[in-house]
Amino acid sequence: MKKITITIIVFCISINVFSQELRKINNEAFKRGEVLKYRAYYDAWIANIGAGEAVFTIKNENRKIANRNTMHIEAIGKSKGAFNWFFKVDDRYETYIDEEAIAPWLFIRRVYEDGYVASQDVTFNQFKNKVYFKDNKLKRKSTLDVPEYTHDIVSAIFYARTLDFNNLKINDEFPIQFMFDDTVFTSKIVYLGKATLKIGLGKFNCLKFKPMVLTGNVFDDPYPMVLYVTDDKNHIPVLAVSKILVGSVKLELIDYKGLANPLTSKINHKKH
Repeated sequence: MKKITITIIVFCISINVFSQELRKINNEAFKRGEVLKYRAYYDAWIANIGAGEAVFTIKNENRKIANRNTMHIEAIGKSKGAFNWFFKVDDRYETYIDEEAIAPWLFIRRVYEDGYVASQDVTFNQFKNKVYFKDNKLKRKSTLDVPEYTHDIVSAIFYARTLDFNNLKINDEFPIQFMFDDTVFTSKIVYLGKATLKIGLGKFNCLKFKPMVLTGNVFDDPYPMVLYVTDDKNHIPVLAVSKILVGSVKLELIDYKGLANPLTSKINHKKH
């Protein structure tokens, strides 16, 4: 954390923060203190195999970056039980997003996935549309010009929750630009309509989306995922289903707290 703190201090000193303004997003979807917990499992024709858990936490803190208020979001993913024998996962992602612009200032990626290791720090200059990328493992640095308000992969999820989903029509699209490693990608989120979904926590009225992802060794379809989001002000992802070459991987909400709004999408909902 010492190196990260130094990076932030240097970045803050190097920017003229008084010369420009950033956008202001009307964020009613989330606030500090929110915690979303998910279980991940592999769904094949023979059985459902528990794979692990993922927890998204908005920390109760406000670290100033570039003299602006930030929200610190941490995403932790770990494999559990017998799945560790096949594919051990221990991932940590952190992003510091501008509280008003809902755009990242700093992204931290620490990944261990079945022997694959990644350690990266990405600093965003939202005033100059530049990104400073550092790969700690490969000892590589680069500076990139990026489109306005480019996201990291975690901030993109939370920014998407702030979008106005009123008056949507089937097949409406929302483009989002984000960085992965040292490359900028454009994803599209396609609206599929409304649905009632039953999971372990109960029944929810949901909005159904189809995010575009990167193709490669795991996904052979640019739209393999279906995402269900609560049809209320929180816009919480409650279930993500991703087809892979054999079967599917599911991420299901199993607990939540610290929401910004009542969970009115839950049928016969109770306060939590």
